Amino acid sequence: MKKTIFTGAIIAASLALTPNAGFSLGSDEPTTTPTCKKGYVFSKKKKKCIRKKSMVFPDTDLKQQGWALAYAGKYQAAIALFDLVANKSDPEALNGLGFSNRKLGRLENGISYYKKALAINPDYHLAREYLGEGFVAAGRINLAKMQLAQIKMRCGATCKEYTLLAKVIKSGGSSNW
Repeated sequence: MKKTIFTGAIIAASLALTPNAGFSLGSDEPTTTPTCKKGYVFSKKKKKCIRKKSMVFPDTDLKQQGWALAYAGKYQAAIALFDLVANKSDPEALNGLGFSNRKLGRLENGISYYKKALAINPDYHLAREYLGEGFVAAGRINLAKMQLAQIKMRCGATCKEYTLLAKVIKSGGSSNW
């Protein structure tokens, strides 16, 4: 498992957090992974928020906390954590960067990250769904429909990502995510 070294300055600058429940691992399902207050990160090993100085955290913890922040609307803090993932070719981290950038209104950056994630794992349905949502937000409905067709081909018309993207396309862009 790859690990990343945190520095106090990066962490202090990147995390303006409040303790509340978040989401994890790039899914749209709620979990009990808390976001932590400024200067702290949730340690799965210790099962609590711990002060971040020059500590080492595994990529899985960084991604889980990054998603918790992203789903809590703390996109810049999420980007800071996804950027610290040691494996720069991790599709989940790339998807998190795409999601957070898209939610900050940086659609082209977000779309670029989604495409990188899908180049590594074409069957990553959540990245494909979020890419489709990015296309809808950019007014490129035809490209969103292409992603919808890819999702249908890979996991069927009843899989969650298909139904969510279909709703976003039908509504013209309104999405909880």
